[in-house]
Amino acid sequence: MSDDFCFGDHCITCSDEGVPMRVVRIDPSRGVALCESVDGRRSTVDVALVDPVDLGDSVLVHAGVALVKLEEAPA
Repeated sequence: MSDDFCFGDHCITCSDEGVPMRVVRIDPSRGVALCESVDGRRSTVDVALVDPVDLGDSVLVHAGVALVKLEEAPA
């Protein structure tokens, strides 16, 4: 895919940006997790694309879907 279709941190379709979130609860039977953003907002997220996830994992969420697991920054 060409960079011509990318516009910084935002989705070309809906103009939303991916939000880093931390997994705080997992419901494996439904393929979802309760995730929390840095500012404390919580939402249910579809984690099928990044399965398996563990408590404490960081994921990038867009439109209620975890797209990738985020690597922890080196200390």
